[in-house]
Amino acid sequence: MSLDRRRLGLAALTLVAGGALRPHRASAQVAAYPGTRPVTIVVAWAPGGSTDFVARVVAQGMSRELGGNVVVDNRPGASGTVGHGSVARARPDGYTLLLGVNSTYAMSRHLFPNRGYDDDTAFVGIGRVAVSPIFLCVNPRIGVSNIAELIAKAKEAPGRMSYASSGAGSSAHLATELFLRSADISIENVTYRGGAPAVQALITNEVQVAMVDGVTALPLMQAGQILAIGVSTPARNPLAPTVPTIAESGFPGFEATSNFALLAPSGTPDAIVARLATAKDAVMRNPEVLERLRQNSIFPTPGTPEQWPAYFRAESSKWGELIRARGITTE
Repeated sequence: MSLDRRRLGLAALTLVAGGALRPHRASAQVAAYPGTRPVTIVVAWAPGGSTDFVARVVAQGMSRELGGNVVVDNRPGASGTVGHGSVARARPDGYTLLLGVNSTYAMSRHLFPNRGYDDDTAFVGIGRVAVSPIFLCVNPRIGVSNIAELIAKAKEAPGRMSYASSGAGSSAHLATELFLRSADISIENVTYRGGAPAVQALITNEVQVAMVDGVTALPLMQAGQILAIGVSTPARNPLAPTVPTIAESGFPGFEATSNFALLAPSGTPDAIVARLATAKDAVMRNPEVLERLRQNSIFPTPGTPEQWPAYFRAESSKWGELIRARGITTE
C-alpha cells in the first residue's frame, strides 16, 4: 500500500472514530452536569420583585431536578441591562444563567442602544417560563367603571387625565402607551421612581390611571383602593374572573404582559441547554410550584429552545415598533 493510501485510510478511521465519540462525549458531559459546582441564575433586578420571585421558585425546583445547587444572584441596574450584560459575558458552560423578562430582552434593546451586548447573538433560549398579567386600573373616585367610559372621559377632556408609570421604558409605561394608541386617546404620563410610588399615586388620585402588575393589583382591588377595568392577557385572570380582558373590550389581539424566560450565554453546549430545558419543564409541571406562582398571579408558559428565536423576534419587533411610533425615549 502506498504512503498516500495509508494516510487516507488513517484519516478516514480518525473521522469515523471522532464521529462515534461525539455522542458519547456529549452524554458524559450531561451526566456529569452540574456536579458539585453551583448553577447561578442571575436576576437583573433587586430582590423582592416578581422576576426575583419567579427565579427563586425556579431555582429551588431545578436544584431538585438537576441534583445540584441552583442559586439566585441579583445584579440590578440600568433597566436590567447590567445583569443581562454580565450573563452575556459569562463563560458559556451552563453554570451562569439568566431569568430574563421582556421589559429588558425585548424592550430595553430599543431604548438603550449602547448596552455593550447584542440580544440577538448574546443569548441562547432555554425557553419561556411564566407570564404575569397587567391590570388596567383607575382610581375609583373618577367615576369610571369600564374601558368605554375611560375612553369617553379622556376624549371629553383631553390632557386633563394622567397615568403613572414606574420608569421610562418600563413594562407599565409601554403597556399603557400600547393601550393609548389602540384607543386613540391622550393621557399624560407621570413617571415615578419604581412601581410602589406609582401605585401609591393612583391610590391617592394624584394620577387617575395606571397599569399595575397582578401581584400588586389584586389585594388593592379586593380592598377597594383601586378599580381594575381590564386585564392585558388574552384570557381573563382566574383570580379576578369578572374583570374583562382589554382584547374583549373592543381591542382584539391586545396583549401586554411580563414574560419571563430562562436564557444562557450564547455558545452553551446544546446538550446542556437541552438538559436545562428538561429540568425547567419538569419544574413548571410540579403542582406545588404552579400553586405558588398562581397565588402571585403568575402562570406558566410552555417554551422550548427551538421555539425561542421566533418568539424573541416577534416580541422585540412588536415593542420596537411601538417605541418608534410613539417617540418613546428614556430621557
